[in-house]
Order: sequence, then C-alpha cells, then structure tokens
Amino acid sequence: MVFSIRNWTSRVFFIVIFTLLSLVVTGGYRWLADAISPVHPYREPKGAALKVFVTDPDSPDSKAAADRLRWFYWYGE
Repeated sequence: MVFSIRNWTSRVFFIVIFTLLSLVVTGGYRWLADAISPVHPYREPKGAALKVFVTDPDSPDSKAAADRLRWFYWYGE
C-alpha cells in the first residue's frame, strides 16, 4: 500500500482549517447572542417600578363537568 504524503498533508490541512473555522463561527455566534440579548432579563427593575400581578378568581364550586371544563379552558388550571 502506497501512502502519499501530499494527500495526507492536504487532508490534515483540511481538518485543521475546518476545525478552526468551526470554532470561529461558534464563537461569533456566542458573541452575537450575548450582544443581542438583554443584560439580565430577571434582574430587579430600577426606578419607580411596581410589581403587578393579577390573582385568578376562585374555581367554581359546582361539580358539573361542563363548568369545570370551561374553567380549565378559560384559566388553564
């Protein structure tokens, strides 16, 4: 079996270039994702912000299946 050094060096060169370009692309994607995303989406707001929430009303007392099913589809509980 004959081994051609020229073929093997071109294969190794291709693998090295492919690996380097893959690392550059993934690093660029991470950098772009960090640049576009907000700094910290769950941090406490600054200024005169208020925490506002709405409580869901209590579930209906009736045991009818239609009422419970309507409640489920309306409030998702």
